[in-house]
Amino acid sequence: MTKQGSTKQKLYLYAIAPDSNGRSLGPIGLDGGTVYSITNGRVSAVVSDVPEKLRPERRQLAAHLEVLKRLMGETAGILPVAFGVVADGPEAIRRILSRNQKPFLEQLRHVAGLVEMGLRVTWDVPNIFEYFVQTHPELRVARDRFFGGHRKPAQDDKIELGRLFDRLLMEDREAHAERVVEILTPHCVEIKRNQPRTEREAANLACLVGRDGREQFEAAVFEAAKLFDNSYAFDYNGPWAPHNFVDVTLDL
Repeated sequence: MTKQGSTKQKLYLYAIAPDSNGRSLGPIGLDGGTVYSITNGRVSAVVSDVPEKLRPERRQLAAHLEVLKRLMGETAGILPVAFGVVADGPEAIRRILSRNQKPFLEQLRHVAGLVEMGLRVTWDVPNIFEYFVQTHPELRVARDRFFGGHRKPAQDDKIELGRLFDRLLMEDREAHAERVVEILTPHCVEIKRNQPRTEREAANLACLVGRDGREQFEAAVFEAAKLFDNSYAFDYNGPWAPHNFVDVTLDL
């Protein structure tokens, strides 16, 4: 990609990539903006002019992801930038690339030929608390002690029961994640455990996988799912740019 002669002050950033050798992605950026690169040394920033109104709308997010997808298909690896990052013109971009040349190159080498796959394991049950009551005698005994008969539970009783549920939930999450990671590890370069986003989520994993190793990864997911009964659902997705495995710190 090569600079297209834009003189506008603000530039929208999509990713950091290896020196792009004059290729262009064309008008696929936010609001149809032309996506090009600004290069300094051996790395490039992939940019387009900033739309008149930059909002986190679905169409803008989709355009951002489409640029990353195209870049992933055309380069060995990229460092994706989070949605919404704007720089004050080409010179600011060049300063960023100059200051961070070494860490950017190191991270680009780390993710070269790799993609990110996501895996979420969830409890597929109508009521997660009732499921834990049925599968954890300790919680069932406490529930019956505090809520049994016709007595009205005190606020402290409710808090204690909630704490017990939270502890059991965290213990089960840890145990389930360990079982899954053990199966996936031989097929991944790296695995990152993210915080569950919902109460029903048992594991939320980001997996760095070779581009030619996706079939083996998917087979490993099915192998891991065999360790669990029908109370659990496995949902894998990707490939994505390696968001969870790079640190693009930009001093704007």
